[in-house]
Amino acid sequence: MTPAGLESPLAALPKAELHLHLEGSIAPETVSLLAKRHGVVVAPEEVTARYAYRDFHGFLEAFKWVTYFLREPEDYGLITRRLAEELERQNVVYAEVTISAGVMLRRRQDVERNFAAIRAAGERSRPSGVRLQWIFDATRQFGHEAAMEVAHWAARCQSGGVVALGLGGDELAYPASDFRAAYDFARGEGLHAVAHAGETGGPESIRNVVDQLGAERVGHGIAAHSDLELMGSLAARRIPLENCIASNLRTSALARQLKKHEAQASEHPLKAFLDRGVRVVLSTDDPAMFHTDLLSEYKHAAELGLSPLELARLARASFEAAFLPPEEKRTLLDAFDAKAKVLALA
Repeated sequence: MTPAGLESPLAALPKAELHLHLEGSIAPETVSLLAKRHGVVVAPEEVTARYAYRDFHGFLEAFKWVTYFLREPEDYGLITRRLAEELERQNVVYAEVTISAGVMLRRRQDVERNFAAIRAAGERSRPSGVRLQWIFDATRQFGHEAAMEVAHWAARCQSGGVVALGLGGDELAYPASDFRAAYDFARGEGLHAVAHAGETGGPESIRNVVDQLGAERVGHGIAAHSDLELMGSLAARRIPLENCIASNLRTSALARQLKKHEAQASEHPLKAFLDRGVRVVLSTDDPAMFHTDLLSEYKHAAELGLSPLELARLARASFEAAFLPPEEKRTLLDAFDAKAKVLALA
């Protein structure tokens, strides 16, 4: 079956997404609306232009600019509703959405009120079949004290569906060891641990977040492709890599890892990871900012040579790696398996 022919069965499969930034899901039209709310005129065309970058630094600057228009709880409610609608369109039934709590705190926003609006919008998506849980993200370049504050807020908001502490931003800014106290605190409060690593950093960055922070999933992790020992360790420990193909292309993270000026989707190491037994979950990262959606990511995976059955197993892996109680995970997996069987993808 060609990638084009896969579109219908993949669209019909219930899907989960585990590496998805709320603020990175804001479409150009929504940015224009948010700006207008705050007395600024921004045409969608300007947003589209800002959503074109040549490197990771350019992406961070665009992310910083977009989040400037998130000032009130109502703004966060709006983007959450629109994200839920987009996930429903893609037949995503479960997502763990990363919220840049570190940015909220940096801008002295009321995290409690913002999250209440996010949570309320997320709850309204449940009747449509989309269940959302949350990861509070500490921004690495803000330092360890800011990360500890995020960890405290994540613990405080667990009853609202916060399941993990994350660490995003500039991977090269501070060593993972600086954030050990924040992760130890979060773990002690019953939260899971995720962290971006091996996106712009090397294999040692991945080792550090796993060994020093106890990361249970690694955001991106593409640097592992150059280290056979690390891939073996990740496979043995069953630690998933959250691969985001379009993101890795548009930030030039893949080109950086391959030490090339430019990289192609066909060079992404996702299939190499799977061939070596490394668990992978496929995600969009910042879908609006990278002009992608989850179905497009699966098409990229198909172009890497994954068969329809391998793509279905890849989709199933996101449910398996979700931070859910066993009985809730089993319910989602049973529904997935039943649909995959009907679609002859099991």
